[in-house]
Amino acid sequence: MKILKQDKGKPYPLGATFDGQGTNFALFSAHAVKVFLCLFDTSGKKELCRIELKENTAGIWHIYLKGIKPGQIYGYRVDGPYLPLEGKRFNKNKLLIDPYAKKLTGKLIWHKAIFGYDVDSPDQDLSFSTLDSAPYVPKSVVIQDNYDWEDDAKPDIAPEKTLIYELHAKGYTALFPKAKDKDKGKLIALASKEIQTYIKWLGVTSVELMPIFAFCADTKRDNRINYWGYETLSFFALENAYLKDENQNDLKDVVKAFHKNAKEVILDVVYNHTIEGNHLGPTLCYRGIDNESYYVLDKINKRFYFDSTGCGASFNVNNVNVLRLVTDSLRYFVKNYHIDGFRFDLMASLCREPMEFKHNNAFIKALKQDEILRTVKLIAEPWDIGYDGYQIGAFGAGIFEWNDRFRDVVRRFWREDNRQIGELASRIAGSSDIFGYHNRNLFSSVNFITAHDGFCLYDLVSFDQKHNEANGEHNQDGTNENFSSNSGIEGVLASDDIRQKRIKRAKNLMATLLFSFGTPMILSGDEFLKTQMGNNNPYNQDNILSYIAWDAITKEGYAFAPFVRRLIKLRNSLQIFEKTNFFEGIKEKSSPYKDLAWFNEKGEEFKVSDWQNADKKAIAYLAYDGQKLLYTALNASNQTIKWTLPVIKKAGHFKLLFSTDDNLMLNKKISGQQIDFPSETIFAIEITK
Repeated sequence: MKILKQDKGKPYPLGATFDGQGTNFALFSAHAVKVFLCLFDTSGKKELCRIELKENTAGIWHIYLKGIKPGQIYGYRVDGPYLPLEGKRFNKNKLLIDPYAKKLTGKLIWHKAIFGYDVDSPDQDLSFSTLDSAPYVPKSVVIQDNYDWEDDAKPDIAPEKTLIYELHAKGYTALFPKAKDKDKGKLIALASKEIQTYIKWLGVTSVELMPIFAFCADTKRDNRINYWGYETLSFFALENAYLKDENQNDLKDVVKAFHKNAKEVILDVVYNHTIEGNHLGPTLCYRGIDNESYYVLDKINKRFYFDSTGCGASFNVNNVNVLRLVTDSLRYFVKNYHIDGFRFDLMASLCREPMEFKHNNAFIKALKQDEILRTVKLIAEPWDIGYDGYQIGAFGAGIFEWNDRFRDVVRRFWREDNRQIGELASRIAGSSDIFGYHNRNLFSSVNFITAHDGFCLYDLVSFDQKHNEANGEHNQDGTNENFSSNSGIEGVLASDDIRQKRIKRAKNLMATLLFSFGTPMILSGDEFLKTQMGNNNPYNQDNILSYIAWDAITKEGYAFAPFVRRLIKLRNSLQIFEKTNFFEGIKEKSSPYKDLAWFNEKGEEFKVSDWQNADKKAIAYLAYDGQKLLYTALNASNQTIKWTLPVIKKAGHFKLLFSTDDNLMLNKKISGQQIDFPSETIFAIEITK
């Protein structure tokens, strides 16, 4: 290779930065002895030269190479002591990706050369591997961002108007009949007119994409396929399996298309651990660059890792350079991809300092003080698997949180479990007992019935038990606490009567979600009753079990989708659901109504005896927005109830918004009316003064 003109370069920005004449390379490693930049030919197979970076500024190694242009393929080799017992795992035989690489090329091949140790040695990771990993690992690519965003404008959906739709880019598009063959299973298919039209028709405001950062989707490890993508390799590069021709701009096309239809794009991001796993995992990037800095090591034996994630090793955001890596990644996707928000996988793990959860932690401080990040939606999965890891409600003002307590009580209520009324009321009202502190708002609670993790909606009403045999773990994986009910027979095949019971329960669950206060989230496919055949953990099912089979939607599914759309449209039309402050259950001086009140079957407000009645399975709320009243009643019992509607002073016109039972009959006069409230039914009425 032609000798390149070199300069010492600059420590910032980190990564590979092209300036029109050449490229600056900068890599953080606090404990390395030597760092080498390796340049490859256009195929990525031949290493052309190896250049030592001799400049080190506060732990950042850097160099400037004139003439290096976008498209250049490169990687690093980092030399230093290999002393696993001391937490040092340098091995210059391993080619490492740049943590700031904006693009990767090539596939990860699960070969013994990608491990820093000799996998055949009885000493395991205490041994040292001399095999060159370069032929088996993805490589970094220098890029230049020259995308034309045209007149793109962020939708800027108000938090109180947000309705999230979670989807898997590949699973959503792989079988979409109107997508071009080359686009199926790719991100770009989401930009198609047909998918954009459908999501706009459905009425959700924000699309949440499951992980799309590079995670090597087609890699097989122990015969397991990484389908969900919760094992991140790069925090800047996108997963090439989701891109057509490895074009990073595909995501920009998708975001621009959604923005034109006034829809937000939220990314599900995984910063709490990486694909490198535990001490027996591969050396692909962070471990080989500076193991001590990038991961939280065990206090007693630094050979091992502290792990609050269940995936081998917790990422060390306590290190200021690692924290900067994460926040730089987030800013990059906001600035360069116009992303509208992020959902943080196992966010509790990112808030440990270093091993204990701290409410006043550096990670959240970094997010909230950042002039870019504080303007986008930040959503926490508020737990991890470590000690004291369940931290729902602990993330403070400005951060949404997944509310699994909403999920569980709503499932149990419609399963007819006893002792659910009190908690159900709290969850429907926005969970002020969890979130009503420290300047938080009503929308802080992300309410959901289903998500990618767990039963989908139709399986929730079709299976009593999980059926995860296809995962290859003897049905030991996935939660056993599903709070589901199959209505009499296990599995999707059932009589017409049972199928109708299931559909009605699915309607009740969806209606409860959309007529509760907080931020609703719907799992894609639930709106037309997709099934996963009872698998509640299809993390490795890169097949039709996980995909949405658009051409196989049942007639019940085709009928269910318009019902969901109507509920969304109704919710969006009701001012009461735009309330930001929590309910107080009191009357304002100028109002004849409480902002929220709960009623029993006698048309009376709930008394202590009602709340303490373990057998009670029906409840109603009356919410007031200053102009109109919303009365919503839920009957989870298996029998019709003589139900008296409350006497409403100065009641004017009323409108039955929806009912999950076609036999529900209401007279024109609502105030004080007694009705036959059908079993397993929810209905809502809008009342004007």
